Amino acid sequence: PRIDAAGMNAAGKATWVIAGNSVVVENVEMLGAKVPDQNGAALRLEGTHFTLRNSFLHDNENGILSGVNTASDILIEGSEFGHNGFGTGYTHNLYIGNVRSLTFRNNYSHDANVGHNLKSRAQKNTIAYNRFSSTAPGATGSTASGQPSYEIDLPNGGTSYIIGNVIQQPAANQNPNMVAYGEEGATNPGQDLYVVNNTFLNDYSSGGTYVMIGSGVTTPALLQNNVIAGIGTLTNQASAIDKSNYRSAAPAFVDRASYDLRPAAGAPFINAGSAPAATATGVSLVPTLQYRHVAMSEARVSDGTLDVGAYEAASTVNAPAPAPAPVPAPAPAPAPAPAPAPAPAPAPAPAPAPAPAPAPTPAPAPAPTLDTIAPSVRFVSPMNMATTTRNVTVSVTSTDNVGVIQLVLRLDGRQVYQGPGPSVRGTLTVAAGSHTLAATAFDKAGNQFTTTIRITATQ
Repeated sequence: PRIDAAGMNAAGKATWVIAGNSVVVENVEMLGAKVPDQNGAALRLEGTHFTLRNSFLHDNENGILSGVNTASDILIEGSEFGHNGFGTGYTHNLYIGNVRSLTFRNNYSHDANVGHNLKSRAQKNTIAYNRFSSTAPGATGSTASGQPSYEIDLPNGGTSYIIGNVIQQPAANQNPNMVAYGEEGATNPGQDLYVVNNTFLNDYSSGGTYVMIGSGVTTPALLQNNVIAGIGTLTNQASAIDKSNYRSAAPAFVDRASYDLRPAAGAPFINAGSAPAATATGVSLVPTLQYRHVAMSEARVSDGTLDVGAYEAASTVNAPAPAPAPVPAPAPAPAPAPAPAPAPAPAPAPAPAPAPAPAPTPAPAPAPTLDTIAPSVRFVSPMNMATTTRNVTVSVTSTDNVGVIQLVLRLDGRQVYQGPGPSVRGTLTVAAGSHTLAATAFDKAGNQFTTTIRITATQ
């Protein structure tokens, strides 16, 4: 559903104040959160444990705002955040308080209005396979200011994994640093930062710092296998471990302008990565997925040696090497034969045994059961008969008893998307007027199902 708060709020805090525990929110679009204190959130988190999936939070004073709860784990995946922030720099696309852990994966966070695209005071942060970026001022989709601050801000440190992300700083911004860690005081337990296989894009002509680390952080950060596109300082931490990173003002991507950031043929950062070692606590730092727009991920492919950056240019999925086949132990040598004994007198031949009865014929194996159950598919947004702008946010999800392997979207009968299931989210630009949107889901047995809706786009 699409929920426009239009300035209304609950308890002077948010559109939804989540006070319960282990709440899961899925498939919502939320906008228009405002409160007198200028920090109104679409979602205000006050309970223990929370999950958000497949949602779009935009044009609020805060996207998500959580309080302090060091027993709480927060999971956010497959969602988009954009244009949130009042404009003072104290409100953000997401502001996660001092919780036990934040897992932020497969998301698209962009165009925070002066604030940060992600701010987290969590004691542990896993930030993987996301895109953080912003649009140039005045371009379609930009904020009023067009100037976000940090792309990722972890002001109190904590054990943090930043793996497989696309992190872009626009030419106009409120702060020249892209990732900030511990700059407000290294107060969280654990000060280990791992920045592995990301692609950094710096469009700020004066440079800046890619990973800015507060002076109170004494543990060396690991910066490994990152593409650093643009000018500026990699990090201000003198003790940081700088390993297998690739720097260039203009790396050889397939198509930088359209964010196809795979290495182009012959790019020097193909197979130039080094294998990340596991952490002291056994956490693997090897990327297994890569971001797919919008707010999805796909298997990261490798030919055995990692490419540098958030994307691979090879064609086999990263997988652990197979265990070696067991080698059978050699059979023991036979014992020597005993000396022959004197031959006894021959015994009379026994009577022949009766012929055995024929073995029963086994019953035929049952024929395999054919899957005849078609998948289901529905539009999360827009709703049927909805009135929209010409830029239509389309979100589709599907389910099947075996698994959806493909989704196809059609606008007025013309195919506009084909890709793997079970969900897809993106934006279509349509002409003003009435349109038909159709989504078809296919399963492994070839069964398919189509859902069709009608929308009206206004100028």
